[in-house]
Amino acid sequence: MQAAKERTENQADLATQYREVRAYTEQLCKPLEIEDYIPQPIIDASPPKWNIAHTTWFFEEMVLKRFAPDYKVFDERFGFLFNSYYNTIGDRTKREHRGDLSRPTVAQVFEYRRYVDEAMGRLLSSTAEQASVQPPATAGGSDLPDLVILGMNHEQQHQELFLTDLKYAFSVNPLLPAYRNDWVPEERSEPSASAGGEFVEAESSERNRPPADAGGSDRSGIYEIGYAGYGFCFDNELARHKVYLNDFTISDRLVRNEEFVEFIESGGYHDHRLWHSDGWDWVNENVVTSPLYWQLSDGEWMHFTLGGLRPLPPQAPVCHVSFYEAAAFAEWSGMRLPTEFEWEAASDKFTWGLRWEWTNSAYLPYPGFKKAAGAVGEYNGKFMVNQMVLRGASVATPPGHSRPTYRNFFQPHLRWQFTGIRLAG
Repeated sequence: MQAAKERTENQADLATQYREVRAYTEQLCKPLEIEDYIPQPIIDASPPKWNIAHTTWFFEEMVLKRFAPDYKVFDERFGFLFNSYYNTIGDRTKREHRGDLSRPTVAQVFEYRRYVDEAMGRLLSSTAEQASVQPPATAGGSDLPDLVILGMNHEQQHQELFLTDLKYAFSVNPLLPAYRNDWVPEERSEPSASAGGEFVEAESSERNRPPADAGGSDRSGIYEIGYAGYGFCFDNELARHKVYLNDFTISDRLVRNEEFVEFIESGGYHDHRLWHSDGWDWVNENVVTSPLYWQLSDGEWMHFTLGGLRPLPPQAPVCHVSFYEAAAFAEWSGMRLPTEFEWEAASDKFTWGLRWEWTNSAYLPYPGFKKAAGAVGEYNGKFMVNQMVLRGASVATPPGHSRPTYRNFFQPHLRWQFTGIRLAG
């Protein structure tokens, strides 16, 4: 009953939550000049203007068209311009051409946001008193509150993409401009981790306790994995299910820059024995010799940050590495990457949230996973091939947008996100 009451109260306050999420996006835009909104140097990084327009299109397409009978779209052409990958909805601008859109102007995009926000405000105000108790909100939900909550979480994902995409665009500018001179989240160090890095055992807890017949060990046994309870989760965090884990240990801290420098200086990027075959091809074809944004200047390692080019802090967790690099470093260390199930089972034994952490798990559906009907069914399920799972969160993740069951995923060569390494054994 308490969970149901909380759900009802949250629905009634949906308009406030909506305004806060939308305002945070515009807060991220404040340091930008008009010229910053358009460049797209690589296919993976979308321009700021496209990101802020796409999140607005999501509410217009998924919510207002369905639940606001008198709503008139802001511009019929925007559906083509700002749809991302929803085949159910229709054709769209090719991903690699998002930076070609000098029009609509930045001013028109912000006018579009205001127009949709006003319509959403009217809709949420008119339905607040009709809020009813619903099951847990997930990406498969089809009622108004569930779709609004999905839209807010979708916007939070793009708030992180806003920063990571912009960082890449600035990094290829010869002037190496700073997003904010006074803000360098990449350099935060873990406050409570052991100096040398200790490996903790995945002891059982009340939430993840192996049954008595699981083998007798507090570490090996059957664990429950996946989201449970009320509140939001994405559909790929379901269904909660049991997995058997053998004994394992996992580091209480992330791999640090100074340790990765040792890997480089020992010839790690030139030793084929450390790399997956695909990773070795990637290293050689792209002449990769260090993490993204690192450069050696007069014998000193520097790294490009949201605050500009700075000396590499040795104690900070290594950042912007691919799965290939993470796996090679683990091999060089005589360790391995944890599976996503090991990571989740042990996540209450260490501090996480500074980096998205590569796991050794392919991105696959959980037992019982079901894709929702319609466009929302395209959100996660169709990407469950050729990708690796990352767990945790990063310094660019918006507040309130992380949980131990969250499953991020990227192709193994990508590293423009704030990705790092935790070792297991």
